[in-house]
Amino acid sequence: MHFKTARPDVVRAINHRWLLKFWQRHLNGSRLPAWQAVESEDLSRINASLSFLEVSGTPPAERYRIAFHGATVGMVYGSADCRGKYLDEIMPLNNANALAAYRRAVESAAPVYTIHDIADRDGRAVAYERLLLPFAAAGDGVDRVMASFEFICEDGAFERNELMKSQKAPPALRLSAVIDIRTLTPPNPA
Repeated sequence: MHFKTARPDVVRAINHRWLLKFWQRHLNGSRLPAWQAVESEDLSRINASLSFLEVSGTPPAERYRIAFHGATVGMVYGSADCRGKYLDEIMPLNNANALAAYRRAVESAAPVYTIHDIADRDGRAVAYERLLLPFAAAGDGVDRVMASFEFICEDGAFERNELMKSQKAPPALRLSAVIDIRTLTPPNPA
């Protein structure tokens, strides 16, 4: 999977833009924000669309253990609770590049944004947007990833239940980008 470098304005969803600013605000002059920022922030208004992963191992053999995933994430992947499982154990088998974006976020220590085109069971087109934000719990290496998901259908309502499991073919990649953190505008002092 090829990742282009993009400015932050490529990110479309409002929640994703807010999370990108949250990530930047907590850099505090470091290469990565500390995971403690996530633990202390009230993310309850968006946690249904979030997943928190712990990174173990070293590239290219790292794995991503799910520490938390919200209700929407569980619904679209068809699994109410995946805590303790590794991402490679639950990802749909028809997507050979499924972990490439996570690897890129770890390697680059920068936000990664992807958009895939998928269809629900009734054939309605759905844009599957994902923002991956790397964090450090200890040291300066990436050992945590926050994933945020948005599913947008221009027709309005769509079938969310097991949306990702119902795909007959791998999702069509529309965009894969590493966000150039040098182009992030400085956050307003809070």
